Amino acid sequence: MSLKVSDHVLERLREWDVEHVFAYAGDGINGLLAAWGRAGDKPQFVQARHEEMAAFEAVGYAKFSGKVGVCAATSGPGAIHLLNGLYDAKLDHVPVVAIVGQTNRSAMGGSYQQEVDLLSLYKDVASEFCEMVTVPEQLPNVLDRAIRTAYARHTVTAVIIPADVQELDYSAPQHAFKMVPSSLGMSHYAPVPDDADLHRAADVLNAGEKVAILVGQGARGARQEVEQAADVLAAGVAKALLGKDVLSDELPYVTGSIGLLGTRPSYEMMRDCDTLLVIGSSFPYTQFLPQFGQARAVQIDSDPFMIGLRYPFEVNLVGDAAATLKQLLPQLKHKRHGSWRKTVEKNTARWWEVMQRRAAVDAEPVNPEYVVHALDDLLPRDAVVTADSGSAANWYARHLRFRGEMRGSLSGTLATMGPGVPYAIGAKFAHPQRPAVALVGDGAMQMNGMAELITAAKYRRQWQDPRLVVAVLNNQDLNQVTWEMRAMEGAPQFLPSQEIPDVPYADVARSFGLDGVRVERPGDVVDAWRRALAADGPFVIDFRTDPAVPPIPPHASLDQIEAAASSVLHGDPDRAGMVRQGIKAKIQEALPGRRHREDRPGAQDGH
Repeated sequence: MSLKVSDHVLERLREWDVEHVFAYAGDGINGLLAAWGRAGDKPQFVQARHEEMAAFEAVGYAKFSGKVGVCAATSGPGAIHLLNGLYDAKLDHVPVVAIVGQTNRSAMGGSYQQEVDLLSLYKDVASEFCEMVTVPEQLPNVLDRAIRTAYARHTVTAVIIPADVQELDYSAPQHAFKMVPSSLGMSHYAPVPDDADLHRAADVLNAGEKVAILVGQGARGARQEVEQAADVLAAGVAKALLGKDVLSDELPYVTGSIGLLGTRPSYEMMRDCDTLLVIGSSFPYTQFLPQFGQARAVQIDSDPFMIGLRYPFEVNLVGDAAATLKQLLPQLKHKRHGSWRKTVEKNTARWWEVMQRRAAVDAEPVNPEYVVHALDDLLPRDAVVTADSGSAANWYARHLRFRGEMRGSLSGTLATMGPGVPYAIGAKFAHPQRPAVALVGDGAMQMNGMAELITAAKYRRQWQDPRLVVAVLNNQDLNQVTWEMRAMEGAPQFLPSQEIPDVPYADVARSFGLDGVRVERPGDVVDAWRRALAADGPFVIDFRTDPAVPPIPPHASLDQIEAAASSVLHGDPDRAGMVRQGIKAKIQEALPGRRHREDRPGAQDGH
């Protein structure tokens, strides 16, 4: 039997060490599906419930494996459905390759069934590389460049293959005019700025007395070097959300997340510093960085396109984080760990006490902050944690202290709903020997998380560690938007848009052959987490949480509370609970600092 184009696609993916393709079937890729059958399902075809979920799973796989994520879909609607997940990858700078079908070449331009102009449709999301294969000789170059570009640019690329081309006999490009040969592989490289730029950066950092460091996901491979820089510069370190797993939160000078979902000590450090070093982050919210003119600043980023954004940096270093810091560190002068560093550490310790007390605030029926705070002590040190967009991201950002080899991520820049569960599934294929935990709101769970439980049930036997815990914060409210309406618009909750049905998520999980439990009392929270983390397969916890617990931003004064109070006066249905919880949460920040083990939220009812 001759080798067809579709056979060569899978062969080339195997040669690039692609082990999984997250996909959904359709007649536009029937040739590829037949080739998968001939190839013994290598690379493995991982069947999602929906093409958007396939893309999210590819993103999660890429985020947690460091390898390119590959997804595939049919022409027309399948290709369209991939887009949201692909934009998530593009905006978070994740290498993902989409392989999509197209109608036969003979039908193009004929308004044929499922015919969509995919080159136009994909020209933004796959702006770095998007090509259609029209003859077999074109294939290896197009596929190789798609994978290589995704890796090199940390972005999305797309390969479009018409259905009839998939069925053609494969022939390699020849040594001939207008033939483009290709080759496999891409060596690791770590660019470093020149000595003059490094010296200028060292001068700026050495001159500072109150140094703050901000790290993002681009610093993930530079943990040791970042710790050394923080020690030499007597600096505190804040983390962008996508860089939450870059440094351990057990380090006393790590202030935690920054931004609207961030911590008070990160906000205070940026407010008061005189020098800023940003490493591998494109954190977008300028208002959470030092006032312009207040701090001299240095940026390190491997992508020249992302250099110089967000802040008036005095020195912009284009280079790999670890390699650049190794060259920079010998030029830095060791600063005494004086009042600045001690203040950062004191503020950080104080913050964790506030979080502990906020988690202990009574709520009806369960405080969502307590749900996540209780998980903090129980998380295995090798866990992979995902969070969905919405209020779940607040508690993920503020209450979980990453340590050991923990990994975590969410939709950082697109902030789309729905990736929490498929990210965790992608993580299980990236690290089948590690437990995964997904923190999701009930809105995201109803949008697509429940369907992906079917995917978890389908593949659970392949994972060495079978644990995949899905924690649903079930408050029957699209809570983040509700609070944004209150705090930003001064508007009351609009029930027709915000109220969502109560669903028995644990029962749904059991109907799929999984396990689960519903939690309606604070005293049952810890036991539920322990049961889920000891389970022999995917497990859903349906936490009935209070929608009146406010995600107060770290810089909040009483302004946000006052705006929310205005919405109450205009008839918010949850007026009493919303004000009660807002005031109680704010009070926790004003209480005198104290740290006693017995202050930690216990398993007793009502606490």
